[in-house]
Amino acid sequence: MQIAYTGWTWLVNHEDNYQWEFEQSLKASADLGYEAVENFAFITRYFDNDADKVRALLEKYGLKLVNMYLHFTEDPEADWENAVAYVDFMKRLGGVPYMNMQAVMWTDEPYDRPMDKKAIEGFAALSNRVGKLCKENGVTACFHPHFSTAVYKEEEIDYYDSLVDHDLVKLCLDTAHTFVAGMDVEKAFDKYGDRIGYVHLKDVDPDAEKYPYAIDRFRALGLGVVDFGGALKSLKKHDFDGVLCVELDNPPVCNYRSAQISREYIHNVLGY
Repeated sequence: MQIAYTGWTWLVNHEDNYQWEFEQSLKASADLGYEAVENFAFITRYFDNDADKVRALLEKYGLKLVNMYLHFTEDPEADWENAVAYVDFMKRLGGVPYMNMQAVMWTDEPYDRPMDKKAIEGFAALSNRVGKLCKENGVTACFHPHFSTAVYKEEEIDYYDSLVDHDLVKLCLDTAHTFVAGMDVEKAFDKYGDRIGYVHLKDVDPDAEKYPYAIDRFRALGLGVVDFGGALKSLKKHDFDGVLCVELDNPPVCNYRSAQISREYIHNVLGY
């Protein structure tokens, strides 16, 4: 399996210095022994759509960009136009193998909302459209169930998955979002094992009352209660041999140290 790290958390620090921050994420990831990185697709505008400049930085640190992340909005046609532009950028980079997709996220309460079938149907239709584009260009499209979106809990994932073309769209399962959605991580990774195309790894603080906004509970690997061994067992059962990408939306300390804690856990505990 390929071990990757998410670099977007560096890009929230200095809004006028994105290119420098992007390079810092690469420098840290390479130094810590990660083999690959991912980032949000909209980083294209930070580099004025210059794929050569991004590729040069990746080559400088010996890293592969394995995933670019497409956030859906309330405007599916704008999302489609973004997808077309991002896939073109990915090709000009030399081939980025995955594109993650995510439903519209809300940040206001209530965070826990009833299933919205109409919204899920819209995201599924757009996913199929983007998935076809991706497949035609050698990219695997994966949809990421995510806290505070319409596709998050098990019944929502099941409904979404019943609507998408499995030849065009896979799932990106995330250990933390799976856990805070109330699912058993090992069982969920087993249930969706044949549908998983990409994996996000992060841990979760057990104190839900202290952190009502679930993302505030996310932690570096080994600092919470997620059963990573169980998740890995299920992935192996389904012959998964893709990317395990560490992501930490809410670093409790600096980005470098958080990435280091997770890399050491993967090496010392999971054996990669």
